Amino acid sequence: MSRTNIILTGFMGCGKTTVGSLLAKKLNYDFIDTDQLIEKRSGMTVQEIFATRGEKEFRAMESALAHELGEGEGMIVATGGGLMLNPENVAALKANGRVFCLVATPAEILKRISTGKNNRRPLLETADPMARIIELIKEREKSYSRFIQINSSGRNPKEITEQLIAIYQSLQVR
Repeated sequence: MSRTNIILTGFMGCGKTTVGSLLAKKLNYDFIDTDQLIEKRSGMTVQEIFATRGEKEFRAMESALAHELGEGEGMIVATGGGLMLNPENVAALKANGRVFCLVATPAEILKRISTGKNNRRPLLETADPMARIIELIKEREKSYSRFIQINSSGRNPKEITEQLIAIYQSLQVR
């Protein structure tokens, strides 16, 4: 029996990596964070890739990885915030995956990324990160709205994981 992948997308700081690793443990799936895998393979942090090679090169790395992962099964894939903005990446990952979009309020996002261990975000290195978060969310809203939305604001990762499992299982029955 095929084990359909679960793809988690959404803006940075919405809980994709935290929820994804919990989900993988619960379902006995492999967990892959695309940003972490790109860092491991390139030997550079996302910030270093942006600084030395540029965003275009980083997006090319994401696309190659999306196509590779789309051929696998039994994976929870936490995508970088911009990976699913590319329709080709979406098609590749949806080939054997269900996509869920984690969302949170801009205030919650800023709080999470300001206190997290991975709080250096190239797209937010600006004088007013909150304004940039709001701007980017607006830009990405149409792309993100194509997927089932799971609100992570004010909720703990365990609650979000349980909700995702329930929705995923109900979709598998259909």
